[in-house]
Amino acid sequence: MRIMEKFKTFVQRKSFKVVTGIVGSLLILSLAFIGWIWSTTLQPDQVQPASVNSSKSAPTIPSGAELKLFNWNVQFMAGKGYDFYYEGGEDTRPTPEDIDQTTEEVVRAIEEEDPDIILLQEVDDGAKRTDHEDQLKNLMGKLPDEYQSHASAFYWKAAFSPHPKILGSVGMKLSVISKYKMESARRHQLALKPDNWFVRQFDLKRTALEVRFPRKEGEDFVVFNTHLTAFAYGSDVRQRQVEEIQGLLEERSEGGYPWVIGGDFNLRPPGRDEGSSDNEAIKKLFDDYRAVPGYEEVNGPNPEDWYTHFPNNPEIAGPDSTIDYYFLSGSVSLGDHYVRQEGTLKISDHLPVVAEVRVGSP
Repeated sequence: MRIMEKFKTFVQRKSFKVVTGIVGSLLILSLAFIGWIWSTTLQPDQVQPASVNSSKSAPTIPSGAELKLFNWNVQFMAGKGYDFYYEGGEDTRPTPEDIDQTTEEVVRAIEEEDPDIILLQEVDDGAKRTDHEDQLKNLMGKLPDEYQSHASAFYWKAAFSPHPKILGSVGMKLSVISKYKMESARRHQLALKPDNWFVRQFDLKRTALEVRFPRKEGEDFVVFNTHLTAFAYGSDVRQRQVEEIQGLLEERSEGGYPWVIGGDFNLRPPGRDEGSSDNEAIKKLFDDYRAVPGYEEVNGPNPEDWYTHFPNNPEIAGPDSTIDYYFLSGSVSLGDHYVRQEGTLKISDHLPVVAEVRVGSP
């Protein structure tokens, strides 16, 4: 009887050791997996320095300068021949040949407009879908030498995305290119979509890239570039992102800085879809600042002249909405401005927005 009791005790102790060993191993593996995810995905601070490359020979913005701005979501140089999975299609990536051809077309459009400051969204860097290329570096190598300055901030980055349509690395950033000297740049993290922890690590982490340009007289000229959430899934994330941007703009105005923000806001203008929460979010910016395109233009007799979005869905024959804008501070005046539709309809699912501004002239 005592032998049986000892045997049971032995078995129980062995089982306990086996179970605790398994639990311990699983815990170690889980912690290692979490650590790997954390170390191979984008983990930004709320505010942090962004990369800047500016030549010492780049000129400083002169007093009362008239500047031409060029804002464009280039859709990772994919071109218009694809209906991508994230918008309901089947395509997962463009061909290398289409990437090269689209890059050349982007260069052509920039050279024809000859802007002073360029704001780009969806510039790939290290992504499997675009052969791990640094698209900004490639673009800079093709642009005229007078474009001596650039700054960037990632808003999507992971060594491996488990999404079944990706299964590889992702990397996408905002970029600002200029003929003028850049002093510094900062990345401002914006609100995230309300997903679980695992999904958030591999999802886009939207941001506002702030670039400061020194001037010969007065405070720095501040340029923001942003790309807000596209698929909000009924959440208030875009409203919160706009509120965060509003706070940044108010701070710069209070500091006496002239500023411009441009980008892909993924929000239709006020006057359309009245009553929606998204419409109310963008309306605040229209109410407080000079918008490009403006309220009268997007709600006038020819709103199609101001359409900036041309979805890749083959059933859609042309641009159908305005979701890309500039907003200007009171110390920046607006001159000629337009959406460049001629010669750009087959380059991206967005069209460039061009604006001429004068800094320091309310």
